[in-house]
Amino acid sequence: MNHWIIAPVVLPAMLAPLIAFVMRHDITLARAASVTGTLALGCIAVGLTVLAAGGGTHVYELGDWPAPFGIVLVLDRLSAMMVLLTAALALIVLIHVIATGWDNRGRHFHALFQFQLMGICGAFLTGDAFNLFVFFEVLLIASYGLMIHGGGRIRLRAGLQYVVMNLAGSTLFLFALGTLYAATGTLNIADLAVKVREIPLDQAALVRVAAMLLMIVFAIKAALFPVQFWLPATYANAPAPVAALFAIMTKVGAYAILRVHAVVFGPDAPAIDGLPGTWLFPAAAVTLALGTIGVLGARRLMPLVAFSVVGSMGTLMLAISLFTPHATTAALYYLVHSTFAAAALFLLADLVVSRRAGDDSLTVQRPTVQNGLFAALFLAGAIGMAGMPPFSGFIGKLFVLDALRDTPGMALGWTVVLAGSLLSIVGFARAGSVLFWKSTALAPDPKETPPPEDEPAEGAAMPAAARPLAVAPTMAALAALGLLVALANPITDYLESTANQLFARGEYIAAVLGRTEEAEP
Repeated sequence: MNHWIIAPVVLPAMLAPLIAFVMRHDITLARAASVTGTLALGCIAVGLTVLAAGGGTHVYELGDWPAPFGIVLVLDRLSAMMVLLTAALALIVLIHVIATGWDNRGRHFHALFQFQLMGICGAFLTGDAFNLFVFFEVLLIASYGLMIHGGGRIRLRAGLQYVVMNLAGSTLFLFALGTLYAATGTLNIADLAVKVREIPLDQAALVRVAAMLLMIVFAIKAALFPVQFWLPATYANAPAPVAALFAIMTKVGAYAILRVHAVVFGPDAPAIDGLPGTWLFPAAAVTLALGTIGVLGARRLMPLVAFSVVGSMGTLMLAISLFTPHATTAALYYLVHSTFAAAALFLLADLVVSRRAGDDSLTVQRPTVQNGLFAALFLAGAIGMAGMPPFSGFIGKLFVLDALRDTPGMALGWTVVLAGSLLSIVGFARAGSVLFWKSTALAPDPKETPPPEDEPAEGAAMPAAARPLAVAPTMAALAALGLLVALANPITDYLESTANQLFARGEYIAAVLGRTEEAEP
């Protein structure tokens, strides 16, 4: 076995308690440990991606117990790509947090941050449905701590709503797992793929119930209609850098839908007969429409970005709902794009809001010294999120539209994607004009003398100029959108191979269970 496969889970799991109990009173030491650990995670993720690029499915058996009796981690192209995306995003967010001093507003930020990385990486690597639930719970605990970092009544209220929704999802998750185990006698994903196809159609009621419950649970995580309402309130009131990290959390729900429903409940499973996907497409379309309406109607900057995330999840799930290799390739490209686009906008929002004395209302106020720089970054982020050239959102939406071509839902899909892009541009243009253009008509107040950036004072004006290190993470996230365009061909080739490997269920089963006779041609 290759022990590097478990490293993305073990590394942050060991580092988090070390930071919490040993370094919580020394912010410099905690920062150094967190950055070092995240850099190491990035290096490991690169190595695992190179390993997975060979096309094989690598299995790590904990305690050397074979599946389906023991717990296994599974590394393939998809899980390696998601771990690498997580590590890249985490490093960008961590640099921003340190540069702006957000981590200094509580003692346990870096410990919670590492626990969050542990949960995310574990969810992407696990080959067992129950351990997917376990890592979801790790995510919930760590994300709640990060969500209320810095305190405040509004943040606590939004955090409570977030916890209640996720606890409801966790309860449904347990019901689904219990039902699935009662029907099949296993929770290993590869073993489930075999057992579900052996169940006669007239005895498949429990499996159908479990499949729908799992889809609802994953829809909650992915903020899909009709359970999308928790995301805008949560992301809009969370610390902006935390919201940027949360951009990958909704992708955990999308990943779970892809992994479980493509491998276990595929369209060729007689017991399921494509049941979960029948409502996924219209739910995605409504989610995209609601996100667009939210962007148009937003009166604050943070909700504006949060609603754009809802819309991007709708676009992503339109492609995923088709459950074909071609559509999945489009979905994966758009998944990577939307993660960096959302992170860039949240990080930029933090820079803008902190220089408006914490006021994120879309009202005309005096411009900051770097008004032109922030306006240019906002324009780039808005273009990327809306899906206009020259950034990768344009290519990603073209891929999604092409995947929808010649499908029964083509008319609905094309309408909501194209109309959503147009209306998103209008919403972002309105916000940008208020924040950066109309504000130039007002002269800055010469009496404002803000304190040093790393020592923000409650109720005091923040610095007029952001340090280069504080702006660099936003630029890095936007640069990632440019790289997705410049390297679109090799990236698409990798994602196409990833999608084909995901739907080659026999290879996955053979690697995990060692049953070569189950391999498909």
